[in-house]
Amino acid sequence: MLGQHGHFALYAAEKLPYAIERYRDEAARLYGVLDRQLARTGAYVAGDYSIADIACFPWTMTHKAQGFTLDDYPNVKRWYAEVRARPQVQAGLAIGKFVKEPFDEESRKIMFGQRAKEVLGKK
Repeated sequence: MLGQHGHFALYAAEKLPYAIERYRDEAARLYGVLDRQLARTGAYVAGDYSIADIACFPWTMTHKAQGFTLDDYPNVKRWYAEVRARPQVQAGLAIGKFVKEPFDEESRKIMFGQRAKEVLGKK
């Protein structure tokens, strides 16, 4: 849901209030679910560092841009800091530093303007 909220709130050319609100509410709910899970398991989503942490972490990286504060989710805030500090995560994040932000118009067209029928040459 963070991907959907991020798309509609940050990247979509047309701002659709219904979509932004719907996905923001769902993202907030899921932050709460994650916070409660981390309260039960401790440091990581499944107890030990696992694919669950690896899969969840990137979706939380845009929390500030999406208007969320992790102060509302203390267990997520702790987990986020711990995962982000891992040397392997730092190495992975360093690879992505070349990505242009914000998107210029050409990048936006490539990233969000393509439809399957256009890619497949259908009208």
